Amino acid sequence: MRTTVVGLVTPHLLHLVDLANQADKGVNVDWHVRAAVSRTVGELRELFNGPELIAAYIDGLESAAADAPPRRVEYANVLRAAAEAARNPR
Repeated sequence: MRTTVVGLVTPHLLHLVDLANQADKGVNVDWHVRAAVSRTVGELRELFNGPELIAAYIDGLESAAADAPPRRVEYANVLRAAAEAARNPR
């Protein structure tokens, strides 16, 4: 079985989408988002093509935020915040 960028990044994106959905329902997910992004960036950074994987992760988060319906403000905000955290890890 071949490992692909999509195969490596998609599970991490889906986890953030789930957290964004919870935030859209009023749940405070800030800590969970920061922890998930930190864990994901750490895991992807360790792989051979880490920079490309992290770039794909950020692009996926930004695309999902841009594709969000206008009424889902909190959902999009969580995804944008996750993208920014991945772009500038502490």
